[in-house]
Amino acid sequence: MAQIRGTAGYNLGPSSQNRFGVGAGYTNMKVEATNDPSPLEAIRAQTSRIEDWLDTLSEPIKPYLPAIGRFLIVVTFLEDAVRILTQWNDQLLYLHDYRHFPRGANHMFLALNVIAMLICSTMVIIRKHSNEAVAGLLGVVVTQALGYGLIFDLNFFLRNLSVMGGLIMVLSDSWVRKKFAPAGLPQIDEKDRKMYLQLAGRILLIFLFVGFVFAGDWSVSRIVVSALGFVACVMVVVGFKAKFSAIMLVLILSVFNVLVNNFWTLHEHHPQKDFAKYDFFQILSIVGGLLLLVNMGPGQFSVDEKKKVY
Repeated sequence: MAQIRGTAGYNLGPSSQNRFGVGAGYTNMKVEATNDPSPLEAIRAQTSRIEDWLDTLSEPIKPYLPAIGRFLIVVTFLEDAVRILTQWNDQLLYLHDYRHFPRGANHMFLALNVIAMLICSTMVIIRKHSNEAVAGLLGVVVTQALGYGLIFDLNFFLRNLSVMGGLIMVLSDSWVRKKFAPAGLPQIDEKDRKMYLQLAGRILLIFLFVGFVFAGDWSVSRIVVSALGFVACVMVVVGFKAKFSAIMLVLILSVFNVLVNNFWTLHEHHPQKDFAKYDFFQILSIVGGLLLLVNMGPGQFSVDEKKKVY
């Protein structure tokens, strides 16, 4: 904070100030101007008050926030496993006729994906073998992108980057609870591992919103939501009031999800029903990652933490 330099040693006492025409009014104005907070500090103070209010409001569910976040992160994998099982023949036909999978290979591809999603999602929820579970789900994301030929679909790519960001937040959450480094990983201090993972998770989580901005028709409401979301995304990435901005994104995405991806209002045979359901559960997964960010904080690589140091 700026300091007011004293007059001692400069022969600028009250009498000298009067000689130069500098009165008490000017001095008071100078003090007030010096004490005015910067715009950044004003934003920080305002968001701190809102964060305190939200902390008080969410106090009853705080102990359950990590569990809720973990469940929401893997809910898209659970829904995908159920969808494959209930549409088994259609999935086989698509892989064989359009992706040219040999017969037998398409069965194995689907079966391995279902087994991996069910087992790994369960392990994430119960917090057992989180490293292996996250690795398995990351493998599912990559193999499905290749298997279904969606790796060059920009919207799909950005959404799955955000899902991967949520999984990285799960990994960070699990590592910080361990006393020893997992076998086979580089020997980096546990605090450093958490720090790098939280940074990577924060960056990847916002890619869903990037996809939202560039998809669909523009309208006044879409411009307003995009502007608010963009500001919140930047705040999440740099770690400035990351908890507050993550809560903002949770609210924006939740409202958007219910209003736009309302698959339950579509007829059973509506051509967009499966797409809307898929998008709905993917956004829930990203909301789960943001909830873990709210619970853990942004980590060391953030403006919030640097502010504490200085």
